Amino acid sequence: MSTRVRSILDAGNQAVAVDVECNITNGLPSIVIVGFASKAVDESKERIRSAFQSANLSLPRKRITINLAPADLPKDSTTFDVSIALSILMASGQVTKSPDIDTQFIGELSLNGDVRGVRGIIGKLLAGRSRGFKQFYIPIDNMDQAMLVPGITIYPLTNIKQLYLHMTSTTLITPAQSGNNIIDLPKASYTYDFSDIVGQERAKRALEIAAAGGHNILMNGPPGTGKSMLAKALPSILPPMDKEEMLEVTHLNSLSDKNYEKIIINRPFRSPHHSASPTSILGGGQNPRPGEISLAHHGILLFDEFPEFGKSIIEALRQPLEDRVISVARAKGSITFPANFMLVATSNPCPCGYYGTGKECVCLPHEVDKYKRKLSGPITDRIDLYTDVNQIEHKSLLKNYEGEKSQDIQKRVIKVRNLQRERYGTPLLTNSGLSNRMIKKHIKLDQSAIDLLNQAAERLDLSPRSYMRTLKVSRTIADIDDSPQVEVGHISESLQYRHQAKSTTKII
Repeated sequence: MSTRVRSILDAGNQAVAVDVECNITNGLPSIVIVGFASKAVDESKERIRSAFQSANLSLPRKRITINLAPADLPKDSTTFDVSIALSILMASGQVTKSPDIDTQFIGELSLNGDVRGVRGIIGKLLAGRSRGFKQFYIPIDNMDQAMLVPGITIYPLTNIKQLYLHMTSTTLITPAQSGNNIIDLPKASYTYDFSDIVGQERAKRALEIAAAGGHNILMNGPPGTGKSMLAKALPSILPPMDKEEMLEVTHLNSLSDKNYEKIIINRPFRSPHHSASPTSILGGGQNPRPGEISLAHHGILLFDEFPEFGKSIIEALRQPLEDRVISVARAKGSITFPANFMLVATSNPCPCGYYGTGKECVCLPHEVDKYKRKLSGPITDRIDLYTDVNQIEHKSLLKNYEGEKSQDIQKRVIKVRNLQRERYGTPLLTNSGLSNRMIKKHIKLDQSAIDLLNQAAERLDLSPRSYMRTLKVSRTIADIDDSPQVEVGHISESLQYRHQAKSTTKII
């Protein structure tokens, strides 16, 4: 007798439906799993043997063949344990009720028969729902995350005996309708507040513009002037994540983090060290998982001391900064992870950090040039805002400074984000993500603003990409001013934040 139970297979941030088939025939007692199964999948037969014994279920003393279809896709997950166990129960006649065609079974078995939580449950549920599946039997440990996915019916599993009693209609499992729960979100707390930072008004203004429009920003200045502190204060002015963003971020963290049952409610802030490996930043590995670039999705990716990162890592940012995704190509196939983040980078004027300041610079001219060349033209073109962070007077540090609080700035940022949501009809699109076609449709300029932009583009030798990015920043500044049209003042301020190449000639 052959039976079929549905489950799901991880494939990066996507998933594929898998049919788990079981056939029991006469022969030496054994369990054989076919269908491109890895060692982790093959070991499920030992977990199932022990789980059946602990749950007082009968394991047929015959040849049991399990097929995982499609057989040409590699299977490397323990999520098939429950579906394999159920297919054996059905094939052996212990369970006569067949599950509905729109039902999937997900979960890992422990040796005592308990159903353990699995990694990436949100992605599995979203993929299953998109393929028409409406009912899911999942580990009870994954319920908190699963309830975030709307429009499905969830049956929480505690152990394999519970599933057996449910499928034989002895003791039914009470289902739960997802999407109806209200998450009690704790109030976000931040280590740094804009009111704590003395001075640096220009940098604060640039960060507000970046937050309002989702723009990338680079802050340049000597050591100790507050670049890192400003970057770490940026999350305090970003709007809170909505439910759709929370789903995506939680799923990506579930694929990577050991604590994969955790719900992520605050916007990500990732700050990898410049000595981190390319795989940890870009993603990949033998079993590809998202890197820091994808874990910063819908949040901030801070590259402190940007030029100190390896050139291969810096250049790899081209695709995610432009397309909002990162593709990881391996021999087994290519996987695409989302990477819609705000890049916040900091840099010093030179390797020692004091070129062009009041302190003596010990770098040779060629060292300064080499340091600056670490950032290529294609990368500098993709950064919307450049601002200097200068030294401040020491005597002002201990004074009672009453700067504007992050909470007040955040209100303006949220207002601008709401304007963009109404304009573009989607909450996930900001000014920074506009295509050229959308720029022409939504960004209206008066003639004087067009003339100024064209003259500046000629004088500053802006590339077409820089030209269009200047328009995006101008649109954000106009939104902050609540102006329906981009005017001369908005273009002028936007141009001040464009990258300006500076000579490194020194008199020694």
